Amino acid sequence: MRQALWLTGLVAVLIVLDLIVPRLLNPYLLQVLMLCGINIILAVSLNLINGFTGQFSIGHAGFMALGAYGSAMFSLHVGRGWVAALERLGAPGPLAEAPALLAALLLGGLLAAVAGWLVGLPSLRLRGDYLAIVTLGFGEIIRVLILNIDAVGAARGLPGIPNWADFFWVGLWIAAVVLASRNLAHSTHGRALFAIRDDEVAAEALGVNTTAYKVLAFVIGSFFAGVAGGLFAHFLSYLNPNSFTFIKSIEVIAMVVLGGMGSISGSVLAAILLTLLPELLRPVKEYRMVIYSLMLIVLMITRPQGLLGTREISLAWLKRRRSGPAAGAA
Repeated sequence: MRQALWLTGLVAVLIVLDLIVPRLLNPYLLQVLMLCGINIILAVSLNLINGFTGQFSIGHAGFMALGAYGSAMFSLHVGRGWVAALERLGAPGPLAEAPALLAALLLGGLLAAVAGWLVGLPSLRLRGDYLAIVTLGFGEIIRVLILNIDAVGAARGLPGIPNWADFFWVGLWIAAVVLASRNLAHSTHGRALFAIRDDEVAAEALGVNTTAYKVLAFVIGSFFAGVAGGLFAHFLSYLNPNSFTFIKSIEVIAMVVLGGMGSISGSVLAAILLTLLPELLRPVKEYRMVIYSLMLIVLMITRPQGLLGTREISLAWLKRRRSGPAAGAA
């Protein structure tokens, strides 16, 4: 009952914000805000693999691309028909679009999850650099395939995707990935993932099926990466293979490492910071990437454990932070 009330309240708040935010922000600021949200989903989903389980995947852009193109093709060939049928029955625009967009996002997520399982099952017996090379190769295979498949636009890109994603949908999926990660972290499965991260040999000696748990983390993380790709496609209404290069995977890894490996709150903060920084540095465009890189280097030297380490921001944590100096003074 309590969870149902929380969910109802969350949906109501997101609907209100979806009505207010576009009126308060110009199109540029709204786009930056939406990209922040999509990057939060990507960072938290990769944190399940790299942070919770201690793997080193650098193919997250490939899963995002699968979700983006899969959901876009569904919307172009099936979803539009659903929307037209519902509108003929008298459903208003957003309500008519909701079933089609939800189906497209779930399809994109499932495609990415299946790819994560197919890649993970044989390759997650590998560790460290070897796993990184396999996931890198997977991401590049997906990108090259997209570049050469004319049905999805090839190098021209895929235009005309319905612009259905808005603040409500991005906020809803941010809540979904954060809650899923939090619940997983506090479950017995989460403790098994952390045990693998801390010492895989010891975890296996204690009876933890390390391969199965690593594949599980890979599948869940890939699913949410696919959903993020679907939101990206349905917000920008255009896809280009250059949006899913190796550099995109590195950007998401930087968010996870900067936020703190294993910290959900850290991934959220780092995703916002690393999305906003390039935009804030536009006035010095000649030196923008140099300053951006130097700031990352300084942050990692001064905070090698990341912004939050393994800690999480919560009401209890904030209360302890506020009462800490007073307790010390007493």
